[in-house]
Amino acid sequence: MIDTDLLYTQDYQVRAYEIDAQQRMTVPALSRLMQEAALQNVIQIGMSYWDLEAHHISWVLTRQQLQVQRLPMLNEPIRINTYPAGFLRAFALRDFWVETQDGEPLAHSASTWLLMDTRTRRMASPPDFVLAFNKRMPPRDQCLPRITGQVAKLEKADYQANYTVHWHDLDFNQHLNNTLYIQWMMDPVPSAVLAERQLAFLDIEYRAESKLADELQAEVQEMETDTYCHRILRPADGKVLANAYTRWQ
Repeated sequence: MIDTDLLYTQDYQVRAYEIDAQQRMTVPALSRLMQEAALQNVIQIGMSYWDLEAHHISWVLTRQQLQVQRLPMLNEPIRINTYPAGFLRAFALRDFWVETQDGEPLAHSASTWLLMDTRTRRMASPPDFVLAFNKRMPPRDQCLPRITGQVAKLEKADYQANYTVHWHDLDFNQHLNNTLYIQWMMDPVPSAVLAERQLAFLDIEYRAESKLADELQAEVQEMETDTYCHRILRPADGKVLANAYTRWQ
């Protein structure tokens, strides 16, 4: 594992409410644990929401790619490692590695984050005290490849589901928790795929926030066998809030 003083490592055990009917951890549950590890990491290094609150800025996830070798099973102990992986213009990069406690790789993920001005809800330029962390970032050859290219776009929905954003769906930025985008995007995938396949790759792009009481629609298009495009939109104004591409095995 990477050698950096910014590394955060936490052990977990897969719990009953985090599994599917096959007793394996769901991808949304895995995503939530990665988000928890990221939160604890920024608290540890003094870059959390509460540290930045006085500056009227907050971190917002904009893009994530997840590759899964194997989803852990009920009661299986796992370890999540995460660390800041540098800056790309106004964006911050973060990597995740998920493994068994014996070191077997389970999944890894590269992610891109921006600073949002909490007053205007627009992108903010990182201040100098944030950019100063660049001196402590690990070498590029020790990090995951940076995310490039565009997410494949859905053209015509084959499956869909409707949702309303409720209070318990919100995070502390007062918008729809980003792990629910993943869950709601995957819900309309045919049940045979969810039951008989495992997600191998997810590429998700977060384009806009959703707020309390929003009516949303999740759409899925089957591109090829075991390959899907996804999006979440707000029918009231036609705005696409997120796009995603998944591959199953």
